[in-house]
Amino acid sequence: MAELLMPKFGLTMTEGQITEWQRKPGERFSKGEVLFVVETEKVANEVEAEADGQLLELLAGEGEIVAVGLPIALVSYDGVSNEPALALVTTPPPAAAIFDAPAARKLMREHGLSPSEISGSGRGGRIMKSDVLRIVATPLARRAAQQNDVDLHELTGTGPNGRIKVVDVERVLAYQTDEATEQPAIAKPALGPVLQKPDFVRLATARRVQGAKRDIPHFYLTRMVNVQALGQLRDKLNADGGERTRISVTHMLVKALGLALVEMPGVNRIWTDDGILSFVSADIGMVTETPQGLRIPMFRDAGHVALDGIARTGTDLAARARAGQLTPTDVGGGVMSISNVGMFGATSLTPIISPPQAMILGVGAEQQVFRPDGTGQPSLCQEICLTLAADHRIIDGADAARFLQFVSRNLEEPLRLLRAPISTNA
Repeated sequence: MAELLMPKFGLTMTEGQITEWQRKPGERFSKGEVLFVVETEKVANEVEAEADGQLLELLAGEGEIVAVGLPIALVSYDGVSNEPALALVTTPPPAAAIFDAPAARKLMREHGLSPSEISGSGRGGRIMKSDVLRIVATPLARRAAQQNDVDLHELTGTGPNGRIKVVDVERVLAYQTDEATEQPAIAKPALGPVLQKPDFVRLATARRVQGAKRDIPHFYLTRMVNVQALGQLRDKLNADGGERTRISVTHMLVKALGLALVEMPGVNRIWTDDGILSFVSADIGMVTETPQGLRIPMFRDAGHVALDGIARTGTDLAARARAGQLTPTDVGGGVMSISNVGMFGATSLTPIISPPQAMILGVGAEQQVFRPDGTGQPSLCQEICLTLAADHRIIDGADAARFLQFVSRNLEEPLRLLRAPISTNA
């Protein structure tokens, strides 16, 4: 018998949520078959069996959040002594040996529940987290139920994982009023603000950005960039039509960042607890809004990929991100990301670095402004505001300013985006 542990995906992963088990206790599996699916803040990961064997017991059910390295199941691998495992499967344990899942015990303590109040669905009557969640309610719902003598055990929760919300209590109260008076229920006054537990993705994102602001010494540089020539080049390239993927400003920004990293390889590195990690490939992340929360798919080696290739990759990554179909190879790595809020009309963005990266570029909407031309006369320009956030542990202010200067030059002289990069070893 062996313990199946929560795997670690990426440098910053500390916990994962089990979203699906592909096998049930007692079922066999073969090497290479998907056993379960783990969702992190970045992507859903399919975990394959390392060898042939049998799933004996689930220690964590679907929907549970488990720290990296903790056991989530008991398995028996072929070719390994299975006597203890067979005893577990064929011999019911004595009542004294029944133990509740750690997550279930924690929930019971938090909500003042006794094991005697809950029927366990695990092997031998073991109480699982899902059993507790069936009668777990928000503090507001518990208060409302207590004040109105409503039995939470008789309610079906509509919140995440079946959690009982105040609206579930109000629904029962309204029904009771109808039954007692046989008249239309009088709308009850609101009981106050509703406390909602964040889902796993939102919770993971919150922890990540909170840790980033706490642990990474951010500093910021802002620069206005004339993108009039950039827009003209984009329009000309897209007018070519045919089967080519349309090029967006974001695609051109990704290319400009990739070129700048190649031109300044000295900033293509991140800070880790073990030392400074330098990259050869200029990988750029693209912050993408999806129904599942923010995702950051990566453009690999953006400095050496042609602009058409950047456009094809970007369109594909964005579509798969929104459909929840990103793979582990689509995320992670790289030294920086880009967050473009210009499409929403925001003039600028001061972004938060996504650890363990060292930089992120915030991009605002295009603005029409008058600037003096070569003769001092006002000239109408098309500009965007770029805000670069950098990790001061690894990047100094002068280097960040030079990097932003390289990016700006690539945008203001957009024909550079069509040429091969030249490293300056800066």
